[in-house]
Amino acid sequence: MMWLKFTRLTAIVNLQISHYGNLTTLRPSIRSVSQGYSHLDTRTHRIRPLCCRLPLLAGHASITLTLGLQPRRTITTDRPSWYESVADSTPVYLTEQLLVSTQQMTGLPWWASIMCTTLTLRTAITLPLGIYQSIIIAKVEALQKEIAVLARQLRFEISVKAKEKGWSEKTCRFHFKKNLKRIVSELYVRDNCHPFKASLLIWVQLPMWVCLSLALRNLSLGMGHVPFASDAGLATGGALWFPDLTLPDSTWIMPVSLGLINLLITEIFALRQLEPSKFQKYVTNFIRGISLVMIPIAATVPSSMALYWLSSSCVGLAHNLLLRSPRFRGVCRIPPTRSDSETPYKDIAAAFVAKYIK
Repeated sequence: MMWLKFTRLTAIVNLQISHYGNLTTLRPSIRSVSQGYSHLDTRTHRIRPLCCRLPLLAGHASITLTLGLQPRRTITTDRPSWYESVADSTPVYLTEQLLVSTQQMTGLPWWASIMCTTLTLRTAITLPLGIYQSIIIAKVEALQKEIAVLARQLRFEISVKAKEKGWSEKTCRFHFKKNLKRIVSELYVRDNCHPFKASLLIWVQLPMWVCLSLALRNLSLGMGHVPFASDAGLATGGALWFPDLTLPDSTWIMPVSLGLINLLITEIFALRQLEPSKFQKYVTNFIRGISLVMIPIAATVPSSMALYWLSSSCVGLAHNLLLRSPRFRGVCRIPPTRSDSETPYKDIAAAFVAKYIK
């Protein structure tokens, strides 16, 4: 049955009937105010009032209450947007279950549970992928010298062939690019280091970030799929200046900290590029812009989301620094690269001083 809302105002009342031995109690609670106190029955095409007759005790008079009965998810005839579709998807539902179950099993306050869940997921999932990404990048970088030698040989062979067959310059370029692409692909297959594999981290980390963000948003706004999610304690599960995790951070401490951490990660990544190309410079500037845009966005979402974003960025920064450690790279068997250093942290500090202070 589809309910179509009308223009009159009514309170949405939830009734909880509790049984304690022979005593039955009726606990009304007002959840929200919505439009309409009647509905349209699509089977009979008649407008009926939202009334229900609830017998409280056997043998006693029934009490008639006018209720605005509303499902947990509002049903409308409009087509849901892509954002609503993602928020109602199965991965987000499973993520909500994970968050609520983790908090209930550990008994931690919600702020600590969010931070521990973030640390666990990023260490167990994204850190191994970050190590794998570093291995692929190191292998690709090691192939550049061999590719340069093979390119010179190929250019010489193409020039000899062009003199024999009278090829034009355009034809020579075509055959050079075609054969060089084939040679490079064979090298990638030989060393099992196709550059696309280095993007695996993004394809896993981004969906995980979206699912956790939407799950926290649903739980904070009382729109979660998990039963009794509204009793999860997010409204009192904060700490310090953010006691209520369902409200935005009015002090802007977490949003500004999030932007600074993201900018720091971007700069560390940029300092690693010894000779960045124009495309790499464009990507770096784009990420800097995204880091700044995230500040006002984080100031408008529930504090639970901002706390997760900040925790995720801090863990990401720690992982980036860890992947610079020569000892850790040796344990993970990451091949050496040109940007490797025996004192990476001192080099990063010196580069920051030279770039932004002097």
